[in-house]
Amino acid sequence: MTDLLDRIPYARFLGLTSALEGDHLTVTMPFADSLIGNPMLPALHGGATAALLELTAVAQVALSYPRLRLPRPINLTVAYLRTGRAFDVRARARISKAGRRVAHVLAEAWQEDEAQPIASLTAHFLVAEYDL
Repeated sequence: MTDLLDRIPYARFLGLTSALEGDHLTVTMPFADSLIGNPMLPALHGGATAALLELTAVAQVALSYPRLRLPRPINLTVAYLRTGRAFDVRARARISKAGRRVAHVLAEAWQEDEAQPIASLTAHFLVAEYDL
């Protein structure tokens, strides 16, 4: 999956890496000063956290539905649950329901404790073949 993320310019900019353990894909966004959105705290920029969650969901769907094209997002919602601090962030996604055309995906991002996520994502992706 790291090959997939390497093909996405923003994923490369964020320095995303992935590890696959069985069916569980974990994507890591290493901390960098450029990811700080509020230097007073310091806190991670919400856009970087949202991008990590979306790209993790894309990678999970691509893993479950292998084909030449990336899954196309239909909609997504991000909930920011606590401040992302100046540490690495990990994310994991799971497909909660998938039909012939659409997959519903849930993802969470955390830093030190997986039981205390800093943000979560709910999204729908088009999984049917389509023409651009």
